[in-house]
Amino acid sequence: MTLQHALKTAALAGCLSTFAFSPAISADTTVNGSGASFPFPLYAKWAKDFSKKNKDARVQYQAVGSGAGIRAFIAETVDFAASDAAMNDEEISKVPTDKGVVLLPMTAGEVVLSYNLPGSPELKLPRDVMIDIFLGKLDSWKDERIAEANPDIDLPDDKITVVRRSDSSGTTYVFTGHLAAVSEEFAEQVGHGKSVNWPKSFVGAPKNDGVAAMIKQTPGAIGYIEYGYAEATGQPMAILQNKAGNFVKPGEESGKAALASAEFPSTDLPGYEGTPDLRVWVSDPAGDDAYPIATFTWMLLYQHQDEEKAQVLRDFIEYGLTKGQKDAPKMGYIPLPDNVKAKVEDAMKLVGGEK
Repeated sequence: MTLQHALKTAALAGCLSTFAFSPAISADTTVNGSGASFPFPLYAKWAKDFSKKNKDARVQYQAVGSGAGIRAFIAETVDFAASDAAMNDEEISKVPTDKGVVLLPMTAGEVVLSYNLPGSPELKLPRDVMIDIFLGKLDSWKDERIAEANPDIDLPDDKITVVRRSDSSGTTYVFTGHLAAVSEEFAEQVGHGKSVNWPKSFVGAPKNDGVAAMIKQTPGAIGYIEYGYAEATGQPMAILQNKAGNFVKPGEESGKAALASAEFPSTDLPGYEGTPDLRVWVSDPAGDDAYPIATFTWMLLYQHQDEEKAQVLRDFIEYGLTKGQKDAPKMGYIPLPDNVKAKVEDAMKLVGGEK
């Protein structure tokens, strides 16, 4: 069975949420993580391959959503976490100072709009239409603006059912960051964050696989999910209008074009002198070929912990930055640019043992 087929089967079953690889012999050191569902398929592949090569180590990761992962990291109930929203300054300040914080971008990806229309046509969505759909102001697929952008599609009479995340989500953070950057009305009424004030008529579902499954079973539905989930499950993805006015399909090249303008801050992480701040977002990228919604996604690590676990984590990060990056495009993710990998390789040295 191919990995893509395995992901498809798991996603359709609604169970793509936990990964633990058990080597043939018992592992000496286990590290446990939780957080974003956005990078879960890729992290699962890395963990499996890493554990095969390192029989004395085991990596476990649960996809519980970025918000839950951040809370677990602050509470010290995990050895690492993952988040598409990284951590904000307030969240960083809540981590015990004797543990310390390092935020490492490990891969990148795109947030896409998947939908359920008869025949799965190739749908174009103008910026103003997308905004109105997610403001709850547009509820018919027969809307003249949708028809004008898609003259060759026989649009159904179905009502538009919007599916959104019900959990605290980094995917929501990235998606609403784009919509808020494009529309002041959206920023004021719905907001930008891991959990926002969605219209009450929207249908909630947990994690990326939950939203994907809900869209698939609901005629007329539309919702936002990570590109890799849509790709693995064969769900259609809208062609979105970007800042330059062009309609762009999601994919590796358009994602790279979106992230090309990302500029990392030259400052340290708040409260941690000498620790680089590797948080950056491109909420509305410029560029003719840029897909409009792309993001890095981060691993959250402690600067001080058990030395054996720290070594496993450093080795796992190194694997992800080298051989692991080759898996990214095959699974719908964007490999890190060389300059970003260099920043992460330097910052990962801060992941150490007891203080």
